[in-house]
Amino acid sequence: MTGTRRAAVLGSPIAHSLSPVLHNAAYAALGLDNWSYGRHQVDEAGLPGFLAALDVEGEGWAGLSLTMPLKRAVIPLLDEVSATALAVDAVNTVVFTEDGRRTGDNTDIPGLVAALAERGIDKVETAAVLGAGATASSALAALARVCTGEVTAYVRTPERAAQMRDLGDRLGVAVRTAPWERAVEALAAPLTISTTPAGANDDLASGVPARPGALFDVLYHPWPTKLAAACAERGGTVLGGLDLLVHQAVLQCERFTGVAPAPLAAMRAAGEAALAGN
Repeated sequence: MTGTRRAAVLGSPIAHSLSPVLHNAAYAALGLDNWSYGRHQVDEAGLPGFLAALDVEGEGWAGLSLTMPLKRAVIPLLDEVSATALAVDAVNTVVFTEDGRRTGDNTDIPGLVAALAERGIDKVETAAVLGAGATASSALAALARVCTGEVTAYVRTPERAAQMRDLGDRLGVAVRTAPWERAVEALAAPLTISTTPAGANDDLASGVPARPGALFDVLYHPWPTKLAAACAERGGTVLGGLDLLVHQAVLQCERFTGVAPAPLAAMRAAGEAALAGN
């Protein structure tokens, strides 16, 4: 392959993103010396102009990773969007095809599934979700592939509850909602996915049962969260935000480069090293 190839992550804020560390580690492991991956501070207002500038630059750009607040804003700017991304109204991956088309996908959902499978969690009878934002939507879509029964979503407002039930209907998942004040009940489920901001689930740590199920807490810094530490101390299976970040980045790398499999171990090691240096 000749010529410089580029990819990047966009968002606002973006300085904290580990994506460049993961993707550049993958390029190094694959021997793709002509590939580079950067980061750009881009908000919703600036996104159309950024994409237009890439069109002017022409060849060289392979793809983009998108974080908040761009996952929904990018959809009208794309030529094609996968069914997976449309299901949750969120695109985190844009691939530029050879004929100049912009195609959107969501690797958070299969990334969640792959991270769970890596830890031996292929099917559960019931599950719980903490929160109701964009990541909770991806979690619910992942559970559509993993959970055979009911999912309980613990949320703070009736509006959020209605949104999660509606999404469950679209995904074919039986969703029951409960108020956040009862969130400690989630920890009795065989699998709990926490999608809340830093500190929001700390109060639940004291309620971890003696024999907890699996916890997937999507934060990676600070890590471990109080809840994750309490679950691990009691022998529960614990996954963190780095697990999700690495697995979704593996899928992005494969889509951008066309090389599969992407080097999961090298990407995870790079992410762990970067977090250890914080």
